[in-house]
Amino acid sequence: MKYLFSVIVFYWFQIGVAQEQVTFYFDNNKSELNKTEATKLQKWIAENTTSKILSITGSTDEVGSTGYNDTLSQKRVTHIFNQVKDKVNIRPDFKSISLGEKGATSTNKAENRKAIIHYLLEKDLDKENEVLGIKVEEPEVIIPEDAPLAEKVKLAKIGTKITLKNINFYQNTFATMPESQGTLYDLLFVMQNNPDLVIEIQGHICCIDKDYRNLSTDRAKQIKRFLVYNGIQQHRVKTKGFGVSQPLYPIPEATPEQAAANRRVEIEILSKK
Repeated sequence: MKYLFSVIVFYWFQIGVAQEQVTFYFDNNKSELNKTEATKLQKWIAENTTSKILSITGSTDEVGSTGYNDTLSQKRVTHIFNQVKDKVNIRPDFKSISLGEKGATSTNKAENRKAIIHYLLEKDLDKENEVLGIKVEEPEVIIPEDAPLAEKVKLAKIGTKITLKNINFYQNTFATMPESQGTLYDLLFVMQNNPDLVIEIQGHICCIDKDYRNLSTDRAKQIKRFLVYNGIQQHRVKTKGFGVSQPLYPIPEATPEQAAANRRVEIEILSKK
């Protein structure tokens, strides 16, 4: 059995809204349940074979030394644990919490001589991590660089940024060049076929130390104008210009290829289903 003596953990378990708890009381200076409470425990076990125990917290009254009470409360936890093990499911990271007299919250001493089982019912096990506030990291999604735009958007998560390939502008303007049409219509197709998709179009420029003319923003807005002109609702398309603040390669760029990579338009997925 794994022990963790922590008041912080105790209160963490107390606030879990979907957690259940059951309390068993001990006679004065006893670490084993009397007949009445033992019967209550066996009844609980029989009714909760499909539940899952999260923790057992033991406490005492304030009579006796602190050291004695700490030991007594742990013995109470151990007693309960030995009764339920192999009969009720227990989390692998089960917490055994001994509060001793620190768990004495009642003016009635008899109410402080106890052990509390915190547990989840079977109906709540499918949201166990959510109930406990445990975040499970989703595996990283690898988006193939050569995948069609529609496939990239399908694989993307909220916050993913996708570079729009072959979007080019006439030098020092926000007017798109003819070779940009294919990508623009690909983006339009994606927006039309994903009505819940909301994106931010982000413009980036290259080669200079500052976006004096706010060209990166104007280029992002130009892409939005194309989408809105073709029927996409304005609220689904945000725009932002980053100038030269987020280069892929240091400025000044060492090669034309690096400059082209810095001079880009990206979309960030803000919302999707």
